[in-house]
Amino acid sequence: MSGHSKWSTIKRKKGAEDAKRGKIFTRLARDIMMAARDGGGDENANPRLKIAVQKAKANNMPKDNIERAILRGTGGGDGDALEEITYEGYGPDGVAFLVDVLTDNKNRSLADVKRVFNRAGGSLASAGSVGWQFEQKGYIQLNGEKLDFDTVFMTAAEAGADDVVDEDGTVVVYTPRDMFGAVEQALIAAGYEVAEGELQWEAKNESELPVDKAVQNMKLLESLEELDDVQAVASNLMITDDIVSAFETA
Repeated sequence: MSGHSKWSTIKRKKGAEDAKRGKIFTRLARDIMMAARDGGGDENANPRLKIAVQKAKANNMPKDNIERAILRGTGGGDGDALEEITYEGYGPDGVAFLVDVLTDNKNRSLADVKRVFNRAGGSLASAGSVGWQFEQKGYIQLNGEKLDFDTVFMTAAEAGADDVVDEDGTVVVYTPRDMFGAVEQALIAAGYEVAEGELQWEAKNESELPVDKAVQNMKLLESLEELDDVQAVASNLMITDDIVSAFETA
């Protein structure tokens, strides 16, 4: 399992805690807004919006909040336009980071991201200095227990997926960037329920560090993800089981 996959597993375990803090509503609303902006406000005609709304409902987001987010995404409602930005940076010992931000105030977001990097002993980097070390992949997480792995694999592979893996009991499908939509649609058409579907940054090569240095970078990753404007964070850190254990007990 790649470092990114291990971090995704850790985040799933933290999901209930995030929901309790209430922060998740902000990110869910932004997901809905972006889906509505890119594909329209009709869930039946916009699979990305349908998934975002399902996720919001699963986290008990009020119906009014969902409707406001859709309205804002399609150009109605109040509020400034949202802007997507990807910041590049280095963590301790030169670990590469990409930070995807969705914000209505890029000056605030830049200051927040820079502060977190500096506190962790890292730094922001100029555009292009880190991005070449990553490529975008489609990430599709399926709902349901005891899914027939072979059947999912065949459906996904025939639609153009790169890989299908079982991550601690959760079936996840990885796709090339340009095949993401086609694979997602094929899975939905086959009757599978998509819990998560998005493009994620994957490191082309991972950086191996001693456990203590790796944990410092994982703490930086976690701190970045806790910022309200941050949608996703990727790094090229190699995360082993020993590192996960040390991080969870730190």
